[in-house]
Amino acid sequence: MPVSRWIYIKRILPIAWPYMLIVSLLVLLQWACLDILSAGRAFVGGESLWSKGQKDAIYFLDRYASTLDEREYQAYLTALAIPQGDERARRALDISEPDLYTAREGLLAGGILPEDIPGMIRLFRNFRHVPFVNRSIELWAQGDDYLAQLQRLAEELHTHANQGDLQAARILQIRTAIQNINKKLTPIEREFSESIAIGLRMTGTWIAIAYLLAAVLLVYLALRRTARFLDQRNQAEEALRASEARFQRAVGGSNDGIWDWDLLTGHAWFSPRFRHLLGVTDEELPNRADAWLARVHPEDKNVILNAHRRHFNDGEPHDIEYRVRTGQAFESAYRWFRVRGRAFFDDAGNPVRMAGSFTDITRAKTAEAALHREKEKAQVTLASIVDAVITTDTVGRVEYMNPAAERMIGIALDKAVHQPLDTLFKAMDPGHENAAVSLLGEIRNYEIAPLERDLNIIRNDGTEISVNRAISPVHDREGRVAGVVLVLHDVTRERQYAASLSWQASHDALTGLVNRREFERRLSGLHARLVQRPGEHALMFLDLDQFKIVNDTCGHAAGDELLRQLSSALQQHLRQSDTLARIGGDEFGVLLENCQVDAALRIGETLRQTVLDFPYSFGNQSFTVGVSIGLVELADASMVPEEALRAADAACYMAKEKGRNRVQRYSPQDSEVSLRHGEMEWVNRLRRALEKNQFRLYAQEVVRLQPGPSARHVEVLLRLAADNGEIIPPMAFIPAAERYGLMPEIDRWVLRNTLETLSARDRAGLEALAVCAINLSGTSIGDEHFLGYALDQITRSGVDASRLCFELTETAAIASLTRATHFMQQLSALGCKFALDDFGAGMSSFGYLKHLPVDYLKIDGGFVKDMLNDPIDRAMVGAINEIGHLMGKKTVAEFVENQAIAEELRRLGVDFGQGYGLAMPEPFRLMQSDLSTDSRAA
Repeated sequence: MPVSRWIYIKRILPIAWPYMLIVSLLVLLQWACLDILSAGRAFVGGESLWSKGQKDAIYFLDRYASTLDEREYQAYLTALAIPQGDERARRALDISEPDLYTAREGLLAGGILPEDIPGMIRLFRNFRHVPFVNRSIELWAQGDDYLAQLQRLAEELHTHANQGDLQAARILQIRTAIQNINKKLTPIEREFSESIAIGLRMTGTWIAIAYLLAAVLLVYLALRRTARFLDQRNQAEEALRASEARFQRAVGGSNDGIWDWDLLTGHAWFSPRFRHLLGVTDEELPNRADAWLARVHPEDKNVILNAHRRHFNDGEPHDIEYRVRTGQAFESAYRWFRVRGRAFFDDAGNPVRMAGSFTDITRAKTAEAALHREKEKAQVTLASIVDAVITTDTVGRVEYMNPAAERMIGIALDKAVHQPLDTLFKAMDPGHENAAVSLLGEIRNYEIAPLERDLNIIRNDGTEISVNRAISPVHDREGRVAGVVLVLHDVTRERQYAASLSWQASHDALTGLVNRREFERRLSGLHARLVQRPGEHALMFLDLDQFKIVNDTCGHAAGDELLRQLSSALQQHLRQSDTLARIGGDEFGVLLENCQVDAALRIGETLRQTVLDFPYSFGNQSFTVGVSIGLVELADASMVPEEALRAADAACYMAKEKGRNRVQRYSPQDSEVSLRHGEMEWVNRLRRALEKNQFRLYAQEVVRLQPGPSARHVEVLLRLAADNGEIIPPMAFIPAAERYGLMPEIDRWVLRNTLETLSARDRAGLEALAVCAINLSGTSIGDEHFLGYALDQITRSGVDASRLCFELTETAAIASLTRATHFMQQLSALGCKFALDDFGAGMSSFGYLKHLPVDYLKIDGGFVKDMLNDPIDRAMVGAINEIGHLMGKKTVAEFVENQAIAEELRRLGVDFGQGYGLAMPEPFRLMQSDLSTDSRAA
C-alpha cells in the first residue's frame, strides 16, 4: 500500500535536510549578493545625483555672483538640497546609534528611490569598516566639507548682496573660490565611483568562491547520505511489518468500532463493535459506504465531505465529530460519534482506501454543551460589563478578575491570582483626606463593612482612579461563605467632568476670567442687595478698539494671546473685591462694588491707559490697541441688571462714536439719541441689502473624520456684499440684525435662496449634496409664521427634505423650549435634520438635550481649538462626543484649524470636523448667471 503524503514528507526530511540547508545558504548568499550589488548601484546612482546637484549648485551660484538675481540664488539652494540631504543621511548613519528615520529622509531628499534606501543603509552599517566602503565614505565626507565651504561663500555673497555693500573685487574672489572648489570636487567624485566599482568586483569574486565550495560540499553529502539511506530503508520495512501485526491484534481487543472503506468499489467493512455502538444488525447496516452515510445527520454530511477533501488533498488529519442515526436498540435517535481515520494512496497519488475508528461521545458532548452554555453566559456577562469584578477567597487572595478589572488595576489575571488584594493596589478614602483603607480588612469583616463606598485607588504605576466599591459574599452549597465578590465602578471621568463643568460654568476658557453667566449672576446679587439698601457701586463695559486688525493680520492665535495678556494686565489694576469678566469676543465687564462714581471713573481711566500703553508683539508684527469704556453708576435698584448692561453697552457705543479709546459715563439723554441713530443706520443698510439682493451665500465642507460613506456635507454661511464690492463677514452685521429684529427676514432670504440653489444644481446635473446645513436664529424659531413659510418653501422647491439640516444654537433652543420642540418636530416629520450649534458652551446643554430631537451635536469651537494644549478642553470634547453617541447623535467639531486637531478628533471618535484646517468657505452661487456658468463648466 502506498505511503501517505505526510509520512512521506516525515521520512524524507531526515534525508533531505542537509541539502535543503545548503540550498538555503546558497539562496541567502545569492540574496546578499544581489542586495550588495543593488546597494552599490544605488550608491553609484546617488553619487551621480550628488554630482549633478553639486555642479548645478556651482553653476547657479556663479551666475548669482555675476547677476545678483535672487532667482539664481534660489535655484542654487534647490540644487544644493540634493547633496545636503545625502550629507544628513551620512551623518545620521555614521554615529554609534544611527538615526534611521533621519537617514531615510536625507536619502529621499537626495533623490534616492525609496526601494533602494534600505539596501544602502544596510551596506553602510554592516560594511562600514570594509576598506572600499570606508574609503568611499571618507571621500563622501570630503565632498561634504567642500560643499560646506561653498555654502559659506554663498551665504556671504547673499548677505552682502542684500545689504548692498558687495564690491566687485570681492565678487571676483568668491567666483574664483567657487571654481577652485569645483575643481577639487571632480577627482573626489571620480574616486568615489571607482572605489564602489572595485568593491563590487571584489564582492563578486568572493561570492563565486563561496558558490564553488558549497557545490563541492553538496556532492560530498549526496554520496554519504545515499549510502545511509539504503540501510535505513531496510530497517524501516522490517519495523513496518512488526507494526502491522501489532495493529491487527489491537483491533481485536479495541472498545471502539473499526471501519475499512474501499474507495474504488464503495465496499465497506464494519467491526462487530461498530454495529453494536450503533445498535444495528447486519441487515440494517450492509457493508456499503452509502448505507453508513445514509444514517448521518443531514446537517453533518458536508462536514464529512469537507473533512475527506482536506484529508485527501491537503493531508490534514481526519478526526471529526458528527451525529449518526442509531438502530431500534436506541429508538432510532441521533448520537454523537468521534470518527478518526487515515487514507491510503496508489502510486499515482490517488486515494484508494481509508480505515479508522468509531467512538461514541454522546455523553461527553451533552455534558460539554451544558458546561459551555453556563461558562459562556458567565464569561460574556463579566466581559461585557464595564465595571471591574474581582473574586477572592475568605482571606482576600484573588481568584478571578474580569477584563475590566485587569485594565483598571493594570495587572493581568495570571499575575494577580492567589495574591493578596492589598498588594495589587492601594485604596484611599477621599472623604477622610485620602486615609488608607484595607480592602483585606473589609473582606474579612464583610458583615460590618458598608455595602458601597467611594474610594480612590492608586495603582502600582502611581496613577489614581476614583471608584465606587461594592462588596458581596459568595456562599457554597452548605451556605458557608466561600469567598467575596468585589465590584469597582470607575467614576474618575464623572468626577473630573463635574469639576470641569463647575469651573466652565463660571469662567472663560481662554482668559480664565469670570464669564458672562457668572458676571450676570454677581450683578443680579448686587441688585438684590441694592433692593434692601442703596449703595455706591459702578458697572463698566469695555470693548477693545482695533482688535480686529490683530486677528486679520496674524490670525486668531494672535488675538487670543492678546486677550490673555490684557486680562492679566487689567486684573492688576483692580481691587480684590472687584470683578473682571470676559463678556464676549473682545468685550469685558467690570463690577466695582462699594466704589463712588469718581473713583470708578479714575479706575476706568487707569484701565484705558493700561490698554493703550500695553506693548504687544506677535511674530514680526507690533500692535497698539485701545479700549472704549462705558460706565454706569449703580446707586439704587431702579435699574435692573439687564438694563444696566444695556446702558453700559450704550455708553461704550457712545465712546466709540466719539472717537474711541475713552471712558464714557452713561447718560440716558445721550444714549437715546445715539441708540436711535444706530438703529436707523443698521435698519436702512440691512433692508437695502435685502431689496438689492446684496447678501451672498458661502458654503463650507463638513468633513467626515471616521470611516463611512463619502457623501458631501456642507454648511451654508452668510456674507454681505458692500457697495464697493467688499465681502463683509456675518459677525459685522448679525448682532445688529438680531438686536433690531431683522433676523426673520434674513433667515427667509437664506432658506429661499438655498433651496433655489439646491434645485438648480439638481437640474444642472451637478454633484448632489447629501446634507446642507442652514443656520436659524432664535428670533425665527419664535416667529409663529416662520414655520409655515419654511414648510411651504421646502414643498415648492421639490428638494428632498432629508438633505436639509437646520442648525440652532443652544441659547435659541432653550429660550422657548416648547416652541423650539414643536418647530423641530414639524420639520422632522417632513424628513429634515437638526443640529445643535455651539454645544457645550452653556450649563443647560445636557439637561435640555434629552428633550430636543436633534441629529447632530456641534461641539463648541472654544473647546476644540485649544484641545491639544488644554487637557480640560480635550476632556470636554471627549465627554460631549461620548454622551452624544450614547444618545444616538452624530458629533461635529468646529474650529478645526489644523490637521493635528483633526487627528486627535479622529482618535476621540468624533464623526465630523469643520474649520479652516479642513476646508475654507467657498461661494455657494445663487444667481442665475452663476448657475449657468456652473452648468457649462460641469
